[in-house]
Amino acid sequence: MKLSQILTLATTAAMSALTLAPLQAQAQIWAGGSPVYQSDIDARAKQQETERAARQASAGTNGVYPAFMKGGETPVIAPAKPPIVYLERDEPAGTIIVDTKGRKLYYTLPGKQAYAYPISVGRDGFTWTGTERISRIASWPSWTPPTEMRQRQKGLPVTVTGGLLNPLGAKALYLGNTIYRIHGTNNDRTIGRASSSGCFRMMNEHVTHLATLAHVGTTVRVVPNYSGVEASAPISSLFSGFAASEPPAPAATKPLKKTKQN
Repeated sequence: MKLSQILTLATTAAMSALTLAPLQAQAQIWAGGSPVYQSDIDARAKQQETERAARQASAGTNGVYPAFMKGGETPVIAPAKPPIVYLERDEPAGTIIVDTKGRKLYYTLPGKQAYAYPISVGRDGFTWTGTERISRIASWPSWTPPTEMRQRQKGLPVTVTGGLLNPLGAKALYLGNTIYRIHGTNNDRTIGRASSSGCFRMMNEHVTHLATLAHVGTTVRVVPNYSGVEASAPISSLFSGFAASEPPAPAATKPLKKTKQN
């Protein structure tokens, strides 16, 4: 084979590699109207696995726990009120609204107001929407990881009694017949993140406060995005009472009839 032919074949192979590389990089799926690249998914999974291994190493468990664990101490947690926000819509008072995208839980109050609690939500692949009712409220609940979770994360315990070592925290509000809960956490650093397997985590003092308001039967709406929330009262409400404060118009009076003078 002549040198010119060898150079031609080498050039053709190099050009083919350059052509295929961008096509492979563009391999993607679509989620929520946006492209998601497989390389990003693989990188995220690797990062999560690295973080999980680091947590296990720092805890000294090596990822393997006793089958039946004691949850530790169960201190008294004083309730703490979150900020009150103003809603654009007039929601029924006493309803819980979970805003997955905003990572907030709202407990609605009369007058288009609500308590706004920061929460953590389900990570990619574990989010859900729908309406449930609270079926049970428990203090320092025990935790029994579902079979699916124990298959994903080898070494998890069969059950953990309530306490500071228990991931459900000081309170749990169970949602219908599902495996999901609104519950506390003993690790406040997870609040505001998408890191759970579908449950909604709150700071212990917040879930304790919510439990003083909600009850068995309270409606819980889980939505992907809840808009129309303001930190301060909308300006329109500042003028809503003006008409009522104006003095009433004087009542119409009938003209007096003239009488003849004798």
